[in-house]
Amino acid sequence: MSWGPWGVLLLAIADSGGIPIVGGVDALVVTLAALDHSHAYWAAAGAIAGSVSGSLFLFFIARKGGEAYLHHHTLSSRGQHLRAWFLEYGLLTVFVPAFVPVIPMPVKIFILSAGALGVRPVTFTIVLTAARIPRYVFLAWLGTRLGKETLPYLRHHIWELILLASVLFVILYFGITWLHNRRIRPLLP
Repeated sequence: MSWGPWGVLLLAIADSGGIPIVGGVDALVVTLAALDHSHAYWAAAGAIAGSVSGSLFLFFIARKGGEAYLHHHTLSSRGQHLRAWFLEYGLLTVFVPAFVPVIPMPVKIFILSAGALGVRPVTFTIVLTAARIPRYVFLAWLGTRLGKETLPYLRHHIWELILLASVLFVILYFGITWLHNRRIRPLLP
């Protein structure tokens, strides 16, 4: 707390880099926003930068060490199907849990999978950043509005957040499928 946004940055790097601190970054952003409105969005910026940095660290570790392991286990037709599915839709499994606040979803396993399965680093970074910006800016804004009642408010609305995550996943899944079919259709005679 006393480190302010710099503390949020360091905590977010640690959390996203592999040291699990469930809800710690969210709670710290909200708490800093509630206590000092002038640092609210700096705390959000620290959380975004730290989360992306830590996740990229994990991503590149998986990219180096996981490729050989996954290549060995994706030689079967089932493994090839899983790999193809992840390359087409797998970033949804990164985006949705990275976007929805205060629900402990297993985003790290999908980050490791993205790295090991060869997702392009730029694409991964864009997807993760697109998820983290609205999440942490929203939490900072909510902290400035509701103060110490923010976390109880979010806990009270947990089912709405789960519904939001589910609807978001379905919409993005069908959107990607639609775009994929449009790309393939012109190639067919």
